[in-house]
Amino acid sequence: MGPLLIGRMLDLNDVQEGVLNIVFHVADQEGLLLLDLKDLQAALKHVADNASDIGTQYGNVAPATIGAIQRALLSLQSQGGDNFFGEPALQLSDIMRVDASGKGYVSVLAADTLIQSPALYSTFLLWLMSELFEQLPEVGDPEKPRLVFFFDEAHLLFHDAPRALLDKIEQVVRLIRSKGVGIYFVTQNPADIPDTVLAQLGNRVQHALRAYTPAEQKGLKAAAQSFRANPEFDTAEAIQGLGVGEALVSTLDEKGAPTVVQKTLVRPPVSRLGPALPHERNEVISRSPVKGIYDQAIDRESAFERLRARTASDAAAKRDADEARARTKAEARQPQSRASNRESVGEAFAKSLARTVASSAGRQLIRGILGSLLK
Repeated sequence: MGPLLIGRMLDLNDVQEGVLNIVFHVADQEGLLLLDLKDLQAALKHVADNASDIGTQYGNVAPATIGAIQRALLSLQSQGGDNFFGEPALQLSDIMRVDASGKGYVSVLAADTLIQSPALYSTFLLWLMSELFEQLPEVGDPEKPRLVFFFDEAHLLFHDAPRALLDKIEQVVRLIRSKGVGIYFVTQNPADIPDTVLAQLGNRVQHALRAYTPAEQKGLKAAAQSFRANPEFDTAEAIQGLGVGEALVSTLDEKGAPTVVQKTLVRPPVSRLGPALPHERNEVISRSPVKGIYDQAIDRESAFERLRARTASDAAAKRDADEARARTKAEARQPQSRASNRESVGEAFAKSLARTVASSAGRQLIRGILGSLLK
């Protein structure tokens, strides 16, 4: 994920998103890989510690802004973000596989725990949809889609969802069809889906909907008006009178226009209704072609490790410099050896002789001695 997607996911303001852009730019310039949450947290701390130097080049980086981003990341981490970010990354090809006969696979995201973490769930959907746009080529309007999403309990998906997620879903619903991807939202009431998203859904299957309260009646009216009316029956009354296995259906015709709503019977499922038992799930997983690929996390050297090593190296260099300065000061404080003021015997004799020579008697004595020697 880049700074824009993470900023939207964390619901950051413009200033905080700008600082996040600086963090990513500095990481790129210094060759720091941002692969998981601890990498991003370490990069944020690195920028905060060098805010004065970085700020003069890229713009002001306030400690309060860094702290706000760190708190948002901590909230995401508490919901299990450490298990979401990192390597190996999910490959889209693994959820678009076909068998030897060309038939596709059904991949089930066990979101019974993930759905309790709305920020993390939104993060996954934001990333997945962004990857689809970036990787899948334009294929026009194929007869059959390459990939189909069914979002069950869609009211949980849209409840308190950040605006960025709603914008991304609306964008996907508008454009993803040209990339061969279909999206279905499964919910009890169409009112659970935002109008901007609901308006982009061409194929609709409506089961029975009861309306006892004013709010439910409003939802019933909205559901009925979302269909193209059939002159043979009242859509609102038909929705309330549907029985088990009955539904109202409207699809797109060959020209892309919605057909009039029709009553229909739904084919009973040929599988067991209910969740898969643990041993059944394990058996399916054991036969999966991608079994084991995502079981072990890969934590290669990235921003966190490099910055930690750099910090340790800087600390060691500072410690050595402090020790060198301390030794220098200690040597400067040691007492220096003083020269002795006491004279040796030779020094005393020389000084006495010099004084004697300087006197008149001394001069006569010297002349007598020298005269004797010369004779």
